[in-house]
Amino acid sequence: MDIYDFNILTNKDKYYNVFTKGQFVNIVAQGDIKYVLYSLSNLWLEVQYHSPRNKIKSIDYFVKGKNQASFISFFPQG
Repeated sequence: MDIYDFNILTNKDKYYNVFTKGQFVNIVAQGDIKYVLYSLSNLWLEVQYHSPRNKIKSIDYFVKGKNQASFISFFPQG
């Protein structure tokens, strides 16, 4: 799946693909928000949860770049 394919999915289908086909990578917490990183094909997917309400705030995607900086310490360097 590429960015185009992911973009045309409904929100329901995006969540389904992330949670059933995506591979969990790690979590970064900042205050009440947890940023959960998944990989799916060539995409990195970031799901934002509001912890106290246990609700999903958003789902974002990226190939690499700015958003990846939050998770960079979890990737092997070399």
